[in-house]
Order: sequence, then C-alpha cells, then structure tokens
Amino acid sequence: MAISDIEFQKESKILAKVGLLLNNTLNQLADEVQIGEENLLEFKKMMWENTTNFDTLEQVQTNLATSLEEQKSLFKKKHYQTLERIRNKPYFASIVFKDDDGTINNIYMALTYLKDNNSNNILYDWRSPICSLFYDYETGPCEYEAPGGIFKGELKRKRQYKIADNKLLGVFDNSLNISDEVLQEVLANESNEKMKNVVNTIQLEQNRIIRNLEDNNLIVQGIAGSGKTTVALHRIAFLLYRLKDLSSNNILIFSPNNIFAEYISDVLPSLGEANTLQTTFNDYLETFITEYKSIETFTDFVARYYSYADDFYELIKYKQSDEIITDLNNYLDNYIKNCCFSSSFKEGEKNIIAKDMLNELLHNKYNRLPLFERVEEIAQKLSERLYKSSTKKYKTFLKLLYKNANFTKDYKKIYKNFWLSEFSKIKLPEKLISSFLNKDSINYEDALLFAYIKGKLEGFIYESSIKQVVIDEAQDYNKLQYIIIKNIFKKADFTILGDINQNINPYYSYKTLNELNDIFTEDTKYLELLKTYRSSPEIIAYTNKILNLKHVNAIRRDNNKPVVIRRNISNLKESIIADIKTLQASYKSTAIITKDSKEATKIYNLIKNDIDITLLGANDKNFKKDLIIIPAYTAKGLEFDSVIIYNDRKNSYRQNERNLLYVACTRSQHELYIYN
Repeated sequence: MAISDIEFQKESKILAKVGLLLNNTLNQLADEVQIGEENLLEFKKMMWENTTNFDTLEQVQTNLATSLEEQKSLFKKKHYQTLERIRNKPYFASIVFKDDDGTINNIYMALTYLKDNNSNNILYDWRSPICSLFYDYETGPCEYEAPGGIFKGELKRKRQYKIADNKLLGVFDNSLNISDEVLQEVLANESNEKMKNVVNTIQLEQNRIIRNLEDNNLIVQGIAGSGKTTVALHRIAFLLYRLKDLSSNNILIFSPNNIFAEYISDVLPSLGEANTLQTTFNDYLETFITEYKSIETFTDFVARYYSYADDFYELIKYKQSDEIITDLNNYLDNYIKNCCFSSSFKEGEKNIIAKDMLNELLHNKYNRLPLFERVEEIAQKLSERLYKSSTKKYKTFLKLLYKNANFTKDYKKIYKNFWLSEFSKIKLPEKLISSFLNKDSINYEDALLFAYIKGKLEGFIYESSIKQVVIDEAQDYNKLQYIIIKNIFKKADFTILGDINQNINPYYSYKTLNELNDIFTEDTKYLELLKTYRSSPEIIAYTNKILNLKHVNAIRRDNNKPVVIRRNISNLKESIIADIKTLQASYKSTAIITKDSKEATKIYNLIKNDIDITLLGANDKNFKKDLIIIPAYTAKGLEFDSVIIYNDRKNSYRQNERNLLYVACTRSQHELYIYN
C-alpha cells in the first residue's frame, strides 16, 4: 500500500540525512583504514627488526598484539566495503516497534549497521535480533529473542522502500510479506547472470531456517523455486554475524557442479561476507582416491544412464543402494577379523618380534583405530621401544610387518574380493570385475564404494577446521555419501537442502529427506518449504502434472502466458530460431534444455551459425545466461526468464525419467515452450 505525499516527503528527508551521514562515515573510515594499514606495517617492521631482543613471553605478547591489530584493521576495511556497497541504496525496509515499556523504536534495516557521532544506531543490520520482527510478524503483538532475553511488544508498522541513486522512488506499507508490492516487483523482474541476495523479500518460512540457532543440523525439503539455495546462503551470512568464533574459512558448501558454484558466487559478497570454501563430492573423491588417474563425475554418471550407454542397471542400482552399506560393513568386519601376522620375524641381531604379541596389538590394544592405522601405530611403537624413543626405524618395521602379514594395503584387491565373497548380494565373474576395476579411471558408483572401503580401513580425511557444512541438491547424494561426509566433518553442524521431486539419480531415491535423521542423529530438525517464488502459475500447473503434485503454492501472479506445446514441426531449425527471437524480444535470459548432452550438441550445431548461442557443459564456470543450451541434469539449481524444452521424438522422456523433465521445466520463471 502506497503512503501519503506528506509521509513520502518525511521519508525523503530521512533518506537525505542518512545519505549525508553515510558519506561522512565513509570518508572518515577511508582515512582510518589507510592510517591503520600504515601503522600496522610500521608495527610489523619494528617487530621484525627487534625480534631477536625479545624473550619467549615478549614474543608471544607481541604476536598477539599484531594479530589483534590485524583483526581491527580487517574489520574496519570490511565495514567500509559494505557501507560503500549500500551508498546509493542505504536501506530497504523499516519497522516501528513499541516495546512493553512504551518506548517507540523506529528501525531502518540495511545490509550492515550505521551509527551516528553519538554511537546511536541509525541503520540496523538485517541480521540483528530486532530485525527478525520484519520477517516473522504482521502488524500487531510480537516478540523477538536477543542475547538479553525475549522482548515483547507491538509491531506498529512495516515499510519497504524502493531506492536508486539515493533517490526515493517508492514507499510501501504492508502488514504481510507474502503479497506485498516489493515482492511481486522482484518476482516480475528478469533473472540476472548470477544469483542475488534477497534480504528485502525473505519470507517467514525462509527466515525461520535462516535464523535457526537452536538446532545443530537442519534438513530442509523445499519444492522447486522455494529458495533453498538462497536460504542456505543467507543462513551462512546470518551465522557469520551471530557466531563470533566462525569465519568464512570455517564453512564449506557442497555444490552439485562448477556451473552452480559460479552462479552463487556473488551472494555472500553482496551481503558483506567473504565467499566460503566450496567443493563438490567429486573433488573429495579425486583427493582421496589416488589409485586411479581420473574419477567419473556425478553428471557423467547420470548422463551415462540417460544416454542409455550402460547395460548393468541392476548392478549399478545395488552399488548405489543402502543395502550394500550393510554388506560392505559385514565384509570389512570379516576381513579385519581374519587379518593377522602369520609369522614372527627378526630385526637386527637381537630383536625378535613375536607374532602373538603383534596380533595382540593388532586386534586388542589398537582395535579402536582403522586397520592400517593399527599397523602404522605398531611400527611406531616398535621403533620407539627398541631404539630408545627414536622413530628412525619406523619405515623398516612397517615394511617387515606387511612382509609377515596375511594382508596388504591393496584396495583394488580388497574391493575385488568383496564381489567374489559371500557378502555381496550379486555374484560377478572375475572378468567383469576386472573390466570396471583395472582401468585408469573409475566409475562414479564404484568410486563411492572404493572411497568407503579405503576410509574404513585407513581412516577418512578429518577436516577439523570446518564448523559448518552446507549441502545443496541433497536428494542427489545417497546415504553412503552422507556417512562418508559425516566421518570427514565429525564436529561440524550441517544444513542440508534438497527436493525429492528433483532427484535425477535413476538408481537411488528418498521417499523423504527425513530418512537422513538416521545419520545426523544429534539435535536435527526437519523443515519444509512449500511455496514457490520462481515460476508463473501457468508453468507450475504444467509441471505439477508431470509428477502429479498438488501441494505446490505459487506466489508469483498470473502473467497470462500459457505453456506453448510444439508438435509435428516441419522445419525444426526455423521454428526454434523463431521462438528464440520471440522470447529474446521480451526477456534477458533464455535456455534451451535438452534431455542429454548429445541432444544439446545436436541443437547447438543446428542453429549456431544463425544465432549467438553458448553450449554449456558441467565443468564450464564462466557463462552468460542470455542464450544457452544445456542438458537437464546440468541445469539443476539455475533459473532463466524463459525456457525451451527440447527432446527428440526417438529420445523422449520415459515414465521413470519424469523427475528429469520436471527439473528442466521448473527452471523457467516466465515462459515455457515444449518441443515434443
């Protein structure tokens, strides 16, 4: 609801005052940052020149002083950069909160805080406790929790602003977030090259996830377009604000592919925070599995199925199953039980190492350790005991131990023997086992099992510095992967987000992500996001039919653009180019989404000489969204103004491939064309 002219003039004056204070603060901070950096350099120089004159205590104290000065300097620089970012648009919303004492608090919300010369807050960081009222309540009774306790009162007003170049273009009063003018205007806008922050349109159900500090682990099921990734990134920004011992280097995001990682790379910097560490599960596999030159990616694994390039469906399904986890554990337990040192041996002239003692150490004293760590521990202790605490003979003992053992550190052999053992539900001939083991590369489904075996026998790589892990597209990870991840990040908290309807793994699926509670047992909460902000109601109605969904709640208003179906096309090239030009006349970004990479290449070659278009692969990082061709399994997490779905009539989506079609169609915001 627009405000009166008198109120608009009042708000314009407030904006002018804030703009003036902001400019003055920036000028002052610029000087302080420069002087601080110069002083820090001088201090470091003095320390370096006098370091030989300091005793140990003085050295520790000066190192601490240097670290504190660096932190102060970095904090000021970061605050300066965030204020510079909001110079032309200082704030986006305000609330009027009357507390129980009758005090009126007029709170202007921004990406960061701004204080006047008397240290009074003029702008409040959107992550501060009192600002949660804007997202969580309609006007009326309300409360918020802060470090000092729970504060109750009445929310008198909620107001949103449209500001550009420090000019007030619009002001809206609203009692609800869900249907306000600002949200609808944002939803009506064209998509950007990269994902942007949405601090001005965060909704109630999203805010409860972003600000959750009560639960260590969150598992979020969210339908397509519900803002799962956006919520995850804003949650990271919130945690960095509220948890003082947390930095960006303590947070790791698991992304589905490199395209997605690049797509989200602007969000945290736009919120005033440094980008966190990012990885894919394949990055971990390539680091941990050194026995192969290359490891198939998840995208190529999925592509192998959708291009029908594999004849071992039941075998791969078993390799991906929960059942094989139990079978592997039983196999490894039996393998370890039967491992032993089969003979005593002599080292040097006097040192006789008895096999009974070694087996006692292997199976009893060090049984808390993974098998091969036990052997290393025994070698270490023998070297220390027999050579007066020296470890110089460690490698000698390690070699002798394996020489006199009935087992070796040969993971390929250990994995092969699983398929020949009684523990495997599927018995395979040695020739077939060798076909997927004795190569330079290893298939994705085998790499997961191989990594698990290796981790169980020698220990998983433990990453103690990571305190928060975010996993996006959670439905594409099987339980074995979560077990591996949990072993790597033993002390981390997790935010896991996905949508079971967008599962593109043809061999594995969840009935509900709540099944992950079996793995993340400590203080875990399951939440759902059931409103979609991406697609028009017309597109949602169409995509609902693909999976027989009824619970999807569309927020975007009708745009009266029905889904266009193209059949019996006489000239495919002319038709696609004509549709592209029609869509480009109205929208900034258009994607042609195909079923697989083979079809993507086919359409690209068909039209590339007539129109400027980019063929996008899973490993491409930098791309323009204006016009691209991309396979459906690579398009996950992305969104476009308009989408053309193409698949050849001879390569149509099968009944069990509906999820992939659903993923493809739900990438579109405004218009959707379907070929075949």
